[in-house]
Amino acid sequence: MPILETVASIGLLFFLFLVGLELDLSSIRRTGKRAFGIALSGISLPFICGIGVAFVIRKTVEGADKVGFGQFLVFMGVALSITAFPVLARILAELKLLTTQLGEIAMAAAAFNDVAAWILLALAVALAGDGPGEQKSPLISVWVLLSGVAFVVFMMVVIRPAMKWVARRCSPERDVVDEAYICLTLAGVMVSGFMTDLIGIHSIFGAFIFGLTIPKEGEFAERLIERIEDFVSGLLLPLYFASSGLKTDVAKISGGRAWGLLMLVISTACAGKIIGTFAVALMFRMAVRESLALGVLMNTKGLVELIVLNIGKEKQVLNDEVFAILILMALVTTFITTPTVMAIYKPARGSSALTHRKLRDLTNTDESKQELRILACLHGLGNVPSIITLIESTRSTKKSQLKLFIMHLVELTERSSSIIMVHRARRNGLPFINRLRGGVWHDRVTGAFQAYSQLGRVSVRPTTAISALSTIHEDICHVAETKKVTMIVLPFHKQQWRGEGYEQTVENVGHGWRLVNQRVLKNAPCSVAVLVDRGFGNGAQTPGPTATTTAQSVCILFFGGADDREALELGGRMAEHPAVKVTVVRFVENEGSERNGVLLRPSASKSNEKNYSFCIAKLNPEKEKELDVAVIAEFKSKWDGMVEYTEKTASNIIDDVLGLGQCGDYDLIVVGKGRFPSPMVAKLADHQVEHPELGPVGDLLASSSHRVLSSVLVIQQHDPTHTEETPATKVAQDDDDELKGEVTSGVGEISKVV
Repeated sequence: MPILETVASIGLLFFLFLVGLELDLSSIRRTGKRAFGIALSGISLPFICGIGVAFVIRKTVEGADKVGFGQFLVFMGVALSITAFPVLARILAELKLLTTQLGEIAMAAAAFNDVAAWILLALAVALAGDGPGEQKSPLISVWVLLSGVAFVVFMMVVIRPAMKWVARRCSPERDVVDEAYICLTLAGVMVSGFMTDLIGIHSIFGAFIFGLTIPKEGEFAERLIERIEDFVSGLLLPLYFASSGLKTDVAKISGGRAWGLLMLVISTACAGKIIGTFAVALMFRMAVRESLALGVLMNTKGLVELIVLNIGKEKQVLNDEVFAILILMALVTTFITTPTVMAIYKPARGSSALTHRKLRDLTNTDESKQELRILACLHGLGNVPSIITLIESTRSTKKSQLKLFIMHLVELTERSSSIIMVHRARRNGLPFINRLRGGVWHDRVTGAFQAYSQLGRVSVRPTTAISALSTIHEDICHVAETKKVTMIVLPFHKQQWRGEGYEQTVENVGHGWRLVNQRVLKNAPCSVAVLVDRGFGNGAQTPGPTATTTAQSVCILFFGGADDREALELGGRMAEHPAVKVTVVRFVENEGSERNGVLLRPSASKSNEKNYSFCIAKLNPEKEKELDVAVIAEFKSKWDGMVEYTEKTASNIIDDVLGLGQCGDYDLIVVGKGRFPSPMVAKLADHQVEHPELGPVGDLLASSSHRVLSSVLVIQQHDPTHTEETPATKVAQDDDDELKGEVTSGVGEISKVV
């Protein structure tokens, strides 16, 4: 036990440093009086309730206040009033509330709550001293408190400016992180803990205050966390949990009296926190549901609560029975937070009017009123050049306007730090509120789009989605729905760079992001484009509708079908830009192939990874062909002289398509996914599958094994009927007996593509 507690104490020291690092005191100022009032009520009423419970426990539990009743009152008040900032950040992120107004108020109030609770706890520790024994002079406690205040002043006046200097030395602009500064900072944690322990306050207070001195602007704080959080959270803190578990004797809670005290403590803690927060939130004219949800969120306990209780037990302010009761109270209140908030507060996610869900609908409206709204998603800084170039290429010089929504996708993992989550959300502002934090956009991703907004005079609204990969598609689709987005642009899960000759470097950002793209393609309320980036945008033109130098060459491949028609529509918008040269290549079948047609049937394997999926249930080849002919005629008439249009007889689709991708003449090739396939695309149904979500042609061009040089944009047109896609295979047409037998045996419906 002594060795375990020693190692756990080191982990605790660095954890409290991380807690101080996570607390951004400026967030309290940004949220104003409302967060301050909510935090004040959220700590004062539970503190008073804790004092009331302390009187009951004093009369019920023998020896509950043997150190001193004053110290016992303070510890009980703090135990019931504290809010766990790190745990609250994760709960808000999991509930998708971190970037909402409710989330910002909750985080700001929790920050103030934590600071106030630690001050009160420092007071209790100073009063408790080393536990029971000879009565100390009150002057000693006063001296400890004054020394603690002097330490805090010294840290804020002297150490904080020094840490700002260190942070500037490690700024991304200098592109260097000196290991000496990291080691110096970690040594500062130990020294600060030693100083407060020397003063007579617990060593964790020194680490906590030192964490507060680290500047929250820039990336220095995040880099510190990247270095130590895994080690602290993954190795040292579990030892602290084990140590706490070994100290907790649940057997002490026995009999009706003890269980009654447990129920009293739990109900008092919940009632004090929820009622106090709820009442003040209503006074600030928050909605009833939001006020109640805020009260439940502020009732979150966690590791910080365990730390308070362990200090109380260490100072012998809390005996074994009271310690066990308060430990169970902390666990119960935290367990009930998430399901209670989910039941109380469900932000409305109703469907908006189904207008402008695809580019074709946008074109059919009055040009003087139309507005192209694009939601561009990105994983990081590497996606910025290609996304900006693509968006710029779609700008029209006519009256139509462009509004761009940028969503930075951040994966929420079990190891995600609350400071990283909160900072990324804070930097980009609340969803779709285009504002500056103190005149500076700290995030380089957002800053790049801000520069594009100013240079290109485009409305850019940034936001951040922080969710698990299994649910982040819900955030994307929800934003597209509420903002009436016309097209979602997704980055491919692989990034490819062209090296010398045909050599390509491929970086896979993770299979999970591929699943995200698949879910968005399936559930999106508008058209979707997946961008396979091979350096599109490197050395692109300066943004602006008046650019005249041809900098981008775009090729539109047209085979037929709804997705190809959407790709053609996008090509028409690109043709309006003076700095984009558009070439349309329409593939047509020779007469013999057209007479034979292609037969598709549902695949025996229902796996979407082994076969391409088509909407074969509602496939109407004749209607699709009529629509294709009409769209091509309209396109040629509208863009005559502005685009290069060629027709190519399809002899070998694979060779023809790869030839266009490998020639190096085009910066970007735009293709349709081919859910309602033409006969030429249907012939590829049995081709080797690598990325089925891109369709046969898109998969062919996206594969890194084919040495394609051009970037690829795969378009899926929005289908308002949400026709189900079925994995399908190609059937030999001349095998009539086999076909009839399969149909009668119920293998599946066979569709003919002619």
